[in-house]
Amino acid sequence: MSWAEALLILMAGMAAGTINTIVGSGTLVTFPTLLAFGYPAVVANVSNTLGLVGGGITGTWGYRKELRGSADLLRRLAPMSFAGAVVGALLLIVLPASAFDAIVPVLIGLGVLLVICGPWLQKRAAAAHHDAQGATPTWQRVLLPAGIFGAGVYGGYFGAAQGVLLMGLMSVLLSDPLQRINGIKNVLGTVVNAVAAVTFMVVATDKIDWAVAGLIAVGALIGGVIGARIGRRLPPWALRGFIVVIGIVAIINLLRG
Repeated sequence: MSWAEALLILMAGMAAGTINTIVGSGTLVTFPTLLAFGYPAVVANVSNTLGLVGGGITGTWGYRKELRGSADLLRRLAPMSFAGAVVGALLLIVLPASAFDAIVPVLIGLGVLLVICGPWLQKRAAAAHHDAQGATPTWQRVLLPAGIFGAGVYGGYFGAAQGVLLMGLMSVLLSDPLQRINGIKNVLGTVVNAVAAVTFMVVATDKIDWAVAGLIAVGALIGGVIGARIGRRLPPWALRGFIVVIGIVAIINLLRG
């Protein structure tokens, strides 16, 4: 690996860490970068997953104020992300790379649509919640953890735009402010990446390029700090707009690929 290649991978990791903390889809920066340097797709995906864990940690720490009061919710949702990530990581090892090609753009598109319609759907959900005399509807109690599990499977398998899916789902099913939801997204996304990374280290050590993973990790650690500082300052409408743009770019890139 040349110095120029190492520097570009480091910078890609920094950009991915920043984008992941604000919304997600940082993999759409690092993954194509690694492919352009000739790394096999599975090696690039696995090494990238390991490297991006660091950015999730610093990004989550940057959102610690927004996360206050979310401990009970995270205790319910994190195990679903954990289980989904294990399933997704194992699917990456056993399934052909083309298995999810058709469904991934659809899932991201659904996430974008949910983000756009989030405020209206939240009002409808709040009205239903009020009509139910304060009781959380059964469909909401079931759909939220199921959706988090599904996003975990997707994140463990590939991960690009996992944040868009999580933000779309939670912005509809939770009444929390968008910035708090973004903090929760960072926690759950980090859980998924960390669990997938450990799974890869156990069952697919031969697919890891440790130099690449290390460079992305250093860059992502820095990017997570930057992303938290930027993301926390964005008003809700700007954050939603950023999520929509990133989601559309993700769909276009995946369809081209």
